[in-house]
Amino acid sequence: MPAKEYRKAKTGLAVVTLFMLFAGEAIRNLLGWEIFMGMGVLITAIYIVVIIRARHLIHWRSIPFWLAFFALFAVTSVTWAYSPANTALTLWPFIEVTIGGVGIALTLPWNDFIRALGTTLRWILAVSLLFELWVSVFVGHAIYPVFIDTSGEKVPAVYQWSRNLLLEGGPIQGVVGNRNQLGFIAVIALIVFSIQLAQKTVWRNWGTVWILIALLTIGLTRSATDIIALAAVVAVAALVLWMRSVPATKRRPVYLTAFAVIIALTVLVNVASSAILAVFGKGSDLTGRTDIWAAVTAMAEQRPVFGWGWLSPWVPWLEPFNNLAVRSGVHYLQAHNVWLDVWMQLGYLGVIALAIAMFALLSRSWFIAIDRPQWDLVETRPYSASSLLPLLVTVALLAQSFAESQLVVQSGWALVVILSLTVMVPTRITKALN
Repeated sequence: MPAKEYRKAKTGLAVVTLFMLFAGEAIRNLLGWEIFMGMGVLITAIYIVVIIRARHLIHWRSIPFWLAFFALFAVTSVTWAYSPANTALTLWPFIEVTIGGVGIALTLPWNDFIRALGTTLRWILAVSLLFELWVSVFVGHAIYPVFIDTSGEKVPAVYQWSRNLLLEGGPIQGVVGNRNQLGFIAVIALIVFSIQLAQKTVWRNWGTVWILIALLTIGLTRSATDIIALAAVVAVAALVLWMRSVPATKRRPVYLTAFAVIIALTVLVNVASSAILAVFGKGSDLTGRTDIWAAVTAMAEQRPVFGWGWLSPWVPWLEPFNNLAVRSGVHYLQAHNVWLDVWMQLGYLGVIALAIAMFALLSRSWFIAIDRPQWDLVETRPYSASSLLPLLVTVALLAQSFAESQLVVQSGWALVVILSLTVMVPTRITKALN
C-alpha cells in the first residue's frame, strides 16, 4: 500500500476506534451489545497486528513506569479478586482500550491524531444534536435503547436514550445517552477545536462554528461536572499563556500568584459550598453522590491494601456491588469518583500507582506547554498551540475524576494511555508536539 493511502488508513482506523471509545453507547443502543462487542474484538485484533508490525518504534525506556504498573496491577488483580470470573470479564474491555490507545500513540503522528480526534468529536456532536432534534420533531417522546424491554412495567427515566428535552432547552443526552458524558465530550471537543483554529489547520469560519457548537452542547447538557471541568481548563490555559509571556527566569511571581489563587478558591469553596451547589442546582448530597461515596468507602475499608479486584464498570448481577449505588430504584455501576473506585478495586497500591502516573502526565504536559521547543536548540522558536493539548485534556480528565469514574474506562483511559506515551517519548514526539 502506498505511503499516502497507508497514512489515511491509519487515520481512518483511529477515527473509528475513537468513536467506539467516546460514543460506543450509540452503537450499543442502536444495534445491541453483540455487534458492539464484535466490533471491539475486530478493532483490537487489527491493533495487535499494527503494534507487532510497529514494535521497532517502541521506546522501551520511555514507557511510563507507573502507568504500566497500574495496568499490569489491574490485570493481575484477577488472582486475588473477590470474583475472579467477573474481574476477568471486566478486564477484557480494559485490555482492549489499552491496546487501542497504545496502537494509536505508536503509529499515528501527533498532528494526525489531533485531526482524527477532531473529526471524531465533530461527528459525535453533530449526530447528537441531529438525533435530539429528530426525537423532538418526529418522535415526540422519550426513546430507549433497543436492548431495553419497555413492554412491561415502567422503566426508570435514567435508562432513556433520549428524554426529548431539546426544544425545552435540555438537559440533552445525545447519542451517548448520558448528559455528563456528552458534556465532557464537548469540553474535549472545545479544546481540540480551539487548538486547530489557533494552528490554522481549519478554516477560520468553520472552526468558529464548531467552537460555538461545542459551547452550545455544554450548555444544553446542563452538566455541573463538565462546567467545572471547563472552568479548570480555561484557568489553566490562561495561566499557561501568562507563563509563555514571561521569561523563564522571571516566572516565580506567576507561580506564587497561581498558588495564592488556588488557596483562595479552596477556602471559598469550603466556606460557600452550599451557595455554589445551589447555583448548579445541586443539593448537599451532590445528587446522591455522598451516599455512594460512603458505601464505596465502607467496602474499600474491608480490603484497603489490594482491594476487591478490578471491576470497572461494576457488573449488575454481583453482590454486593449491584447494591452499592442505588438511587430511586436505579442501580448505578460506578462510584462517581475514580479515586474511591480504584481504592475499592485495587486498594491503596492502585490509588498510589494511578496518582503517580497522572502526576507524571500532568507535570510533563505542563513543561511541554510552557517551555519553548528545545529539540533543535533554537531558543527563539515560537510556541505551538498543539503543545497545549496534552495539558488541557489532562486537566479536564482530573477535574472530572472527582465526580465520575471515566478516567479508567473507555475514552478516559484511552486518552490517558495515548497522552502518557506521547509526552514521555523523547525527540520524535516532543518535536511533533512543538
